Amino acid sequence: MGLLTFSINVTLDGCVDHREGIADDETHAHFTRLLDQSGAMLWGRITYEMMEDYWPLVARREVDAPPALLEWAIKLEAKPKYVVSATRSDFQWNNSHHVVGDLRTAVQELKDKTPDGVLVGSGKLATELDRLGLIDEYKFLVHPMIAGHGPTLYQGGLPGTRRLELVSTEPLTNGAVAMHYRRAD
Repeated sequence: MGLLTFSINVTLDGCVDHREGIADDETHAHFTRLLDQSGAMLWGRITYEMMEDYWPLVARREVDAPPALLEWAIKLEAKPKYVVSATRSDFQWNNSHHVVGDLRTAVQELKDKTPDGVLVGSGKLATELDRLGLIDEYKFLVHPMIAGHGPTLYQGGLPGTRRLELVSTEPLTNGAVAMHYRRAD
């Protein structure tokens, strides 16, 4: 059974807006390494739709992109992508799959069949999965900025405090810090 890992960019004040943060080669290389270490991606519909509008174009070289972004796009193109959505069931992007049925059961089955683990990259979905006790690890890239707006981590709240155990930290030269935690409870 693989681990379910919540991984996302976050500012010091908890903002997870994709327009905030440092989008440089080092950041993209960091997320490409995470992608290499995982067996699949899991997103909510909104994140999926944001990603499907751009990254396939980069992978097909229809959009100019530096080497780090191209590498990310090509690897993302090949990676299995699972999407939770109650309003859409047709996902055309290469290797995309609709998650159907009971969320707890479907995601547990996905974990069971993905020994290299699954990366969750959607804030609202991660909150719901955390409420269900399905998230095993957290890999946040904390950016050295205060956004002053949302959306924020766990904006919808959790039923209780999550105790975490620090696995590692890695400072990047751009000032961001990669934080890796696992559930302690």
